Amino acid sequence: MKVLVTGGAGFVGTNLIKRLLNDGHNVSSVDNYSTGFKENHQDGCVYYSRDLSKKNWSLLWEECECEISCECHIESVDLIFHVAALARIQPSLSDPVKAISNNFNSTLYLLEWARSHKTPVVFSGSSTLHHGLWGSPYAWSKYAGEQLCELYNKVYDLPTAICRFYNVYGEHQLEDGAYATVLGIFERQYREGKLLTVTSNGEQRRDFTHIDDIVDGLVRCGLSLLTDSKVANGQAYELGRGKNYSINEITKMFDQTEVEYIPARKGEYPFTLADYTKAHEELGWNPTKDIKDYISGVIS
Repeated sequence: MKVLVTGGAGFVGTNLIKRLLNDGHNVSSVDNYSTGFKENHQDGCVYYSRDLSKKNWSLLWEECECEISCECHIESVDLIFHVAALARIQPSLSDPVKAISNNFNSTLYLLEWARSHKTPVVFSGSSTLHHGLWGSPYAWSKYAGEQLCELYNKVYDLPTAICRFYNVYGEHQLEDGAYATVLGIFERQYREGKLLTVTSNGEQRRDFTHIDDIVDGLVRCGLSLLTDSKVANGQAYELGRGKNYSINEITKMFDQTEVEYIPARKGEYPFTLADYTKAHEELGWNPTKDIKDYISGVIS
């Protein structure tokens, strides 16, 4: 199977490409490298440096690193995983135009390309949907992306499915900068011997979900979308561990008796918690990894 992964040089995309290659698929990636890195490139995957938020992104193949015809290669894709996004709340509050134009336009233009090539799309949604649309431009942009998927599904009969992520952590996560994950920041601070920085009072609870479980859910969803029109097509699935911990509990897993509390950040939610019953019943998905074991491996 030939697969296109958007955002393939980023956190989720890199892990997804590893899995797809390991499963024997032919994989290509499109990434603008805003939060992805060429150091994440995987042998066997063809990478294109393109900005999906530009309408003519699919016409700009002249600078590719591929030795075959790019147009032929891309046009032969069987399935698209759209995981590219500027995926953090706080940066979207600082620069809403950047967040919305990137996340919304990239989804729109990708779906239009998929429609013209009759290619199914798995879209990476967000658990922010469950906390209201007006919490941040990021939350709105991901909701708008879901609505675009539904539009193309119902109006143009384009097979689409949505997988909503919950607080993803694991290999290749960002550890520094505006788009770093909580676990990534904590891991870096732990290695550097610094106090872990906790926002607000640390009692906010998060459903931390390992990247391997997220990738497994994406793959199961994509295969179902291709093979069974009664499953996945037009559906949305929650990909979360189904168990949450407070940030204070997480710091204790790092064996930290002292932390640095900093002011709460605008747009943060008091909790996230997934109900993955639908993903289990329809996709056979079960998250298997617990954050306690992961952190134990980090500090050992």
